[in-house]
Amino acid sequence: MVNDIAVDSTVAQVRAFNRFYTRVIGVLDGEHLGTRFSLVEARLLYELARHAEPGGRAGTGVSDLRQRLDLDPGYLSRILGRLENDGLVRREQDPVDARRQVVTLTDTGRDAFDDLDRRQVAAVEGLLSPLHPDQRDELTGAMRTITDVLEPRPEPRGFVLRAPEPGDLGWVVSRHGALYAREYGWDATFEALVARIVADYANGHDPARETGWIAEVDGRPVGSVFCVASEDDPEHTAKLRLLLVEPSARGLGVGARLVEQCLRFARRAGYTRITLWTNGTLHAARRIYQGAGFNLDDETTREAFGRVQVEQNWSRAL
Repeated sequence: MVNDIAVDSTVAQVRAFNRFYTRVIGVLDGEHLGTRFSLVEARLLYELARHAEPGGRAGTGVSDLRQRLDLDPGYLSRILGRLENDGLVRREQDPVDARRQVVTLTDTGRDAFDDLDRRQVAAVEGLLSPLHPDQRDELTGAMRTITDVLEPRPEPRGFVLRAPEPGDLGWVVSRHGALYAREYGWDATFEALVARIVADYANGHDPARETGWIAEVDGRPVGSVFCVASEDDPEHTAKLRLLLVEPSARGLGVGARLVEQCLRFARRAGYTRITLWTNGTLHAARRIYQGAGFNLDDETTREAFGRVQVEQNWSRAL
């Protein structure tokens, strides 16, 4: 029942966004950008103007247009017929493959597209001009997220590890809070704990003996880990903290690589032992720790973060 309610709420939000955005860009207007063209006709002129045939041949195949625009063949044929009657496009047989029909813009069609393109640029500039630069970054970032989530594409090829940059520490706190609430039902006290750990690191860590890493895929953070000195034995014992891997990056080996990087640093920094604290419900993390040679030292059951927790301490020699 809870999941059904969440799905219903998400569906309602998506539909509301669709209504809002179609109004903003004028999908429902009969004439696009104050011209006599519909949005579909304008997009068709764009495809003809911007995409050349493979091998440099003139024109664009009708089948290619149908695939790019995901249009019904009959509907596409009617639109092309109207544009052809207006002298904007020309349909003819492909001189290389007689089975194919190709479409080209006429000079009049090219002029019409250039006018539409100028109007589109002006419309987007008008949409963006009242916004602060931070708001523009937020807007384009949200658009990238929508595209990344909804557009089918191959799995990421790989990832890189880098030092935390401005804004990353806030991301670590935010993503820990959001992911653990969604996946395990933990309350805000866990996010508060992460915030304290991050604040202590930011306010006074020794870069020679304490550092952190952010895993990145396609320029976006997808994971984190930190190596800090143990409070009980800062001279000899390191502590692995705040291991996180985004759901979108799981299965790429990000978690194991982050732990491996942490162990390497700890050895170079002169520690002889490393410990970590985790929870018995974090099965994927436990497998990573076991694979890296950690051993379970002890565990305690208590209530924390709004749930009954099996808290575990793990360690290994360096």
